[in-house]
Amino acid sequence: MAATTHTVTNQPPPLVGHDVYGTDRALREGVERHLSASAPELLGEVREELSELGRATGSAQAQRWGALANENPPKLRTHDRYGNRIDEVEFHPSWHRLLGHAVGAGLTDAWGRPAGHLRRAAGFFVWSQAEAGHGCPVSMTHAAVPALRTDPELAAEWEPRLTSHVYEEGLRPPAQKGGVLFGMGMTEKQGGSDVRANTTAAKPLGAAGEYLLTGHKWFCSAPMSDGFLVLAQAPGGLTCFLVPRVLEDGTRNAFAIQRLKDKLGNRSNASGEVEFDGTWARRVGEEGRGVRTIIGMVAATRLDCVLGSAAQMRQALTQAVHHAEHRSAFGARLIEQPLMRNVLADLAVESEAATTLGLRLAAAYDAGTEQERAFLRIAVPAAKYWVTKRCTPMVAEALECLGGNGYVEESGLPRLLRDSPLNSIWEGSGNVQALDVLRALQREPQALNAYLQEVGQARGADHRLDSAVKGLLTELADLEGIEARARRVVERIALVLQGSLLVRWAPPEVADAFCASRLGGDGGAAFGTLPHSLGLGALVERARIAG
Repeated sequence: MAATTHTVTNQPPPLVGHDVYGTDRALREGVERHLSASAPELLGEVREELSELGRATGSAQAQRWGALANENPPKLRTHDRYGNRIDEVEFHPSWHRLLGHAVGAGLTDAWGRPAGHLRRAAGFFVWSQAEAGHGCPVSMTHAAVPALRTDPELAAEWEPRLTSHVYEEGLRPPAQKGGVLFGMGMTEKQGGSDVRANTTAAKPLGAAGEYLLTGHKWFCSAPMSDGFLVLAQAPGGLTCFLVPRVLEDGTRNAFAIQRLKDKLGNRSNASGEVEFDGTWARRVGEEGRGVRTIIGMVAATRLDCVLGSAAQMRQALTQAVHHAEHRSAFGARLIEQPLMRNVLADLAVESEAATTLGLRLAAAYDAGTEQERAFLRIAVPAAKYWVTKRCTPMVAEALECLGGNGYVEESGLPRLLRDSPLNSIWEGSGNVQALDVLRALQREPQALNAYLQEVGQARGADHRLDSAVKGLLTELADLEGIEARARRVVERIALVLQGSLLVRWAPPEVADAFCASRLGGDGGAAFGTLPHSLGLGALVERARIAG
């Protein structure tokens, strides 16, 4: 066939070789804003570490690792060639490279560093854009720390391993490894989110704090991790336990992986069903206080769901804008055409709102004051509810911006779309989050006060925001049928919070577009329905990857 028929024109160049952190204005400005307020002496150091991670994320190598890790999903090996039970999961080398880079960049190390949560959240946001699946063990390892701190002896032993910047694959005694990863096993097939219905039994041994577990976990995340936090029924009630894969003497703990889940997305990551039969475990916290013990881990992983979804939204937006910038149709570049510009601008507003909210929550963790902890009690589940639910329709719209090109696997957007619903399901689906917010509103008045003080800092700056706050207060004052209205209430809580943050910190065109469309009713149900009178070009320009 003649070579002239294969001349490639009107196609965008590969989106590689850029700094994912440095070219994301909303992210960069947010990090520097919070650091300037809390730890200005760290600005240079954090800017350098995040730019280094951003360049790695934007490299062709990282993109290749992500593709290979998903094209070659993990495989379960229950037995060796001689018939011995081994219960190992084999991963493609790219999975280990992704994990190694994440751990080396400090993405499991937040709890002991100055501004640790903010810098770690920004890093997680950046590196998740290389590949989302390996973020699961990274997130759980990071989030295990607050649960273990309920037992100072356990924390002293395990926290240095969890926060290490060294990744070593393979199962060995934890004391012989430079760093470890953690997973979790909470849900069971008869209960799901209702973990109090768990039937896995914990039998005390003679030594203090030691038990043997018997039972089955329907979802065990990252089963090749070095240790797990699990819930089981002890004599005193539902209790949290630490289950190591390898015991101190080098023998394998009883940990039978029955099968790996065949999932919609998140295919690079292993999720399995696990059987405990005489499995050695160490109690974490008091008997009967399992939910209270593990709640710190749940809150931290919920924040990572927000950050992970915000990262996917940013990646989808970047792909859509890059395509529109280099693709022409009907005599003009797509990015110059009014209707496409409206779509891209709308996606950009959604992405910036999610990014700004995620960073605000991370900064609240760093502050650690009673006021900020009360604020997080409502803000985290509300953000988890709303941001994760906005992710899938946004990714789908971004894919459509590429047309048929976006529907092809090579674009990377189908993988992004398959991954996008996960964060809305993991760590409690939408109803769980909404009901959690209601519990906080009903039982913890200081949480609502902290939330209202936060949004009140933008009072008077935008009449649509002021009106939305008033409407929210009216909604909260009416308790009739509140549970059935929970999603509606929590959506408003999240939107008002996002609007208040953007009014305070974002460029006027971003705040104006958000308040008009999300709070003022001047927008449709689909993306691309912003008021045409807004500065749409400025919104799209802000979303471009140019520095």
